[in-house]
Amino acid sequence: MRAAKFMAFRLSPELAPYLFLSPFVLLFLVFGVFPLLFSLYLAFQTWEPTSGLAAMQFVGWDNFAFALQDEWFWKSLKNTAWLALASGVPQHLVAIPLACFIHSSFGSLRNGVVGAYFMPYITSTVAIAILFSSLFSTDYGLINVVLSGLSQIPLLGGLMPQHPVDWLNDPDTIKPAIALIVFWRYVGFNVVLYLAALQTIPKDIYEAATMDGASRWQQFWFITLPSLKPMIFFGVTLSVIGGLQLFEEAFILTGGRGGSDQAGMTTAIYLYRMAFDFNDFGAASAMSWLLFIVVALLTWLTNRLFSTKESHS
Repeated sequence: MRAAKFMAFRLSPELAPYLFLSPFVLLFLVFGVFPLLFSLYLAFQTWEPTSGLAAMQFVGWDNFAFALQDEWFWKSLKNTAWLALASGVPQHLVAIPLACFIHSSFGSLRNGVVGAYFMPYITSTVAIAILFSSLFSTDYGLINVVLSGLSQIPLLGGLMPQHPVDWLNDPDTIKPAIALIVFWRYVGFNVVLYLAALQTIPKDIYEAATMDGASRWQQFWFITLPSLKPMIFFGVTLSVIGGLQLFEEAFILTGGRGGSDQAGMTTAIYLYRMAFDFNDFGAASAMSWLLFIVVALLTWLTNRLFSTKESHS
C-alpha cells in the first residue's frame, strides 16, 4: 500500500528543478549571500562581538575614513602589491615557455610531468610553509647552506652573502621569501592552463608556417602567443585576484603578525588582525570592501589592457 502511494507521488515538471536546486540555493544564501551583506552592514557599524549584537552602533562612513587614514592599512596594501607583482609576473613568464616545452617535448609522458608541476598547487599550505620554514632557517636551512657553498667559489664569492641570511626575520628578505613560495606553488597551475590552451591550436597552422620557412621563434611569436591571449587574460586575472587576497603563506611564515617591521603583512592578514586581535569588526569590514574595490578596479584595468591589445592586433 505504501509502495503504491509512493509510486503515485510525482513531482510536477515545474517544481522539480526548484526542488533539486534548493539545497545549493539554501547553502549559498546562508554561507555566501548573508555573510557578504552582513559584512557590508558591519562596515557602517562599530561593534565588539563579545558585547553581543545589541552593542552595534551606527557610525556612518567613520570606518572607511579610519581605514584611509591608517598607516598600517596603506603599508599592507603596498606589501600586497609588491608580493602580487613579484610572484605573479614571473609565474606567467615561466609558465608560458615551460608549457610550450612540455607540449612539444614529452609526448606520452606529458601527463606525468604536468602532474609533478601541479602537485604544489594541491599540497597543504601548512605543509608547504613548514617545509620552506626549514629551508629558510638561518642556521641550518638548506638555502643558506647552498649560498655558503657558492660563496667559496672565487668567481661567485663577491656576489654571495658572507653571513647566514635571516630570511624570515629581516624586513628586507621576508617579502622575497614569501614571493618565492607563492611563485613555486602556483606556477604549475598556470602551466596546466597554458598547456590546455596549446592543445586547442590546430597543428595545420604550424605545418603551414614551417613550409613557408617560419622559424620556431617566429611560430611562437606570431602563432602561439596570439592564440594564447584569451588564456593569458584568464590567468593574469586569476593572479591579480589571488595576489591581492594573499593570506595563507604569509600568515603561517610570519606567525600571523606580519613579521619584522610588518614587512610581510598583507591586507588580508591586517583584516584578520583588525577583527580578531583588535576586536574591531566594523573597521575590518570597511577595509575588506576597500580591498574589494581595489581588486575590482585592477581586474577592470586588466580587462581594458587586453581588450586594447586585441583591438590593435
